[in-house]
Amino acid sequence: MDLLKIGPRVTALPVVHGSADFAWEVRRLIGQLEPDCLAVPLPPSFERPVLEAILDLPQPAVVVQPVRCENVPFGEGSSQRPQRAASYVPIDPCQPVIAALRVALEERIPIRFIDLETNRFRPLQRALPDAYALKMVTLEQFCAALLPFLRRSADAQWNARVREMAWQLRELCLDFQNIVFVPSILDWPYIREAFFQRDLKRSAAEATAEPRPYTPDAKSLYFLLGELPYVTALYERARAELDDDSTLSIDSVKHLLIEARRRYMHEEGKRARKIPPKLLAQCLQYIRNLTLVERCFTPQLVTIVTAAKQMAGDGFAIHVLETAKDYGREIGPRYAAARMGVDSIAAEEFGIVKAVSRLPGPPLTWSNLELLPRPSREQRQEWQQQWNPNQQCSWPPEDEKIESFRQTVFDRAKEVLGTDMIRTEKFTSSIKDGIDIRDTLRNWHTGDLYVKVLPPNRGKLDCAVMLFDSPADPRDYPWRTTWFAEHEKESTLAFYATDYRQEPIGPGICLATYGGAMFIYPPMAFPDIWTDPELDFTETLEERLLAAACVYSQCRHIALVSPGPPGWAWKRMAKHFKKTLIHLPLSRFSDSTVQQLRLVHVLNGKQVRSYAAHYIRK
Repeated sequence: MDLLKIGPRVTALPVVHGSADFAWEVRRLIGQLEPDCLAVPLPPSFERPVLEAILDLPQPAVVVQPVRCENVPFGEGSSQRPQRAASYVPIDPCQPVIAALRVALEERIPIRFIDLETNRFRPLQRALPDAYALKMVTLEQFCAALLPFLRRSADAQWNARVREMAWQLRELCLDFQNIVFVPSILDWPYIREAFFQRDLKRSAAEATAEPRPYTPDAKSLYFLLGELPYVTALYERARAELDDDSTLSIDSVKHLLIEARRRYMHEEGKRARKIPPKLLAQCLQYIRNLTLVERCFTPQLVTIVTAAKQMAGDGFAIHVLETAKDYGREIGPRYAAARMGVDSIAAEEFGIVKAVSRLPGPPLTWSNLELLPRPSREQRQEWQQQWNPNQQCSWPPEDEKIESFRQTVFDRAKEVLGTDMIRTEKFTSSIKDGIDIRDTLRNWHTGDLYVKVLPPNRGKLDCAVMLFDSPADPRDYPWRTTWFAEHEKESTLAFYATDYRQEPIGPGICLATYGGAMFIYPPMAFPDIWTDPELDFTETLEERLLAAACVYSQCRHIALVSPGPPGWAWKRMAKHFKKTLIHLPLSRFSDSTVQQLRLVHVLNGKQVRSYAAHYIRK
C-alpha cells in the first residue's frame, strides 16, 4: 500500500465513482485498515443531509445544493433561468464514497468532509478502465497502471479543490493517527503532490446555498444510480441476507435475464416465446462476446438488451430493459419528491434545473436501440374500434414459415410410414435393400442371413393435423375459422385460436395463438368445418379437426402432430373413414420453432401488408 500512502498517517483509496466493484473494495479495505478517521471529497455543507440520508438506506435519496444567487431566490423569476443550476450527491449504495460513509457510521469512525465549498461545481470526468479488473489485481496495481495516463486539469476550481483537500488532510494528521481518504482516482495523485508542498495554502471558500435531501422518483433511478437499479437492489439484498456479493457485478447479468424471463412469461402468457436455459446460456455468451468487442469486462445495459433482442425478440428485450430499471422495492416519501434526468433534476419547489453530480463517474454515451414498444391502453382501444370485421387476411412471411413446417411434417411422416412398411425376409439370391442386422443376429444359430425389403411406394400425404394445445379448453380458443389458399403454394387451413380482437398490436394488426390446425395440400375447397352439420357428431375441437381431415383428405394416411399419441376413440374414428393416423410427437420439434409458429398475425385487409413489418417483430 506504499503507493497509496499520503504521508505516514493517511492512506488514500482512489475510486471510480459509481462503481459497485470499487464500493466492494473500499468496504473490504476499510475493514482491513481499521482507521480512526474517514475523509471524503465532499464539502462540509453536505455533511448533515448526506449522513441523515445514508441512515435511510436502502431507500435511495439525492442531496441537492442549488447554485446560490444573490438577487433572486432559487426557483423564482423566469428572467433568471440561465442561472438555474444545482449540484447533487447521489445517496447510492453502490457509490464508493457512500459505501465508505455507511461503514464509518456503522463502526462509529469519525468522519470529515474536506472538499472546498464551491457554488457552481464543475465536475472532472474522463474515460477509465473497467472496474471489474479489481477482481484480478489489487487497488494499488490498478492505480499504478492508470497513473501514467492521468493528466492535470487546467481548471482553476479543480486546482483550488485539490489544494484545499491536501491542506485539510494535513490538519487531520494533527488529530488522528490512521486516516483513510476516499478521493476520485482522477484527483488522487495531485492531492498527494500538493500534500507535500511547503508553500501549500488554503483555498478561498465560496458562499453556497443549503443542501436539501429529496426522494427520487422510482422511474428515474436509472439516471441517479451508478449501477443499474436492479443490480443495486441485488447488492442490498445480499447485504441484508449476509450473502457473498464479491462477483455480483457479473452474476447480476444472469439474475437479470432470469427475472426478466419470469416476468415475460407471466405477462405474455401463451403468446410468450419459450426461453429455455440453453437459449439463456447462448444469450449470456453473446453478451460476453459483445462486451469483449467493446473492450470491457462488464456489459453495459445497451449490450444486454441488444443480445436479448437478437436471441429472443423485442418482447423479451423490453422486459429486460424494464427489469434492469426496476429497483424492486417501494420508495417511501421520506423527503420532497424529485425526478432525475440527463444532467437535470426536476422538483415541485424549483422546477427543472441543470444539475451535475459531486461524485461523477465516467462520462456516459448515448446509444440507439430499436425496440417495438408495447401499445398503450388508449392505442389498443382505438385500433379495436377502427377494425373492419368484414375483411381479414394473413401475413405472408408467417404463411411461408408455417407452410415450410407443414412440408417438414409431411417428410417426417413419410419416413415413419416407410419404416412401418419395412419387412424382413431370408436371404436367397439378393441382399435387396440391405442386410437386417437385428434379425440376422437373432437367428445367428441357424446360419441364415436376413435382408430388408422396402416397398417401392411409401404412400402419399395431403393432410396434416397439428394439435399444439391438447386437450384444448373451448373457452381459450373462441376463434374458429377456415382460410382458403391465396395461391397454389398455400394449403387450405382450418384452425382454432385465441380471439385476435383482444390483442391489437398495431393499426389493423392483431395477434392470435393457434391451439390446433389442419392443413390440406394441394389446396381444395370445402365447407367451413366449424359450421358443417356433417361434423356435428364430434364433441371436442380436436375431434372436429381430425374428422374434417378424415372426410376431406384424398390419401389414406394423415399426419398427426400432438403432445401425446392418439387415443382409442381417435383411431376408431379414423378407421371408420378408412384412414390411418401417423403420429409425430410434438416434442420432436424445437420448442422455440413451435412457439413462433403458433403466433398468427391477422391483418385488416391486404393493404396493411405494406407496413405490417414495422409492428410485427419476432
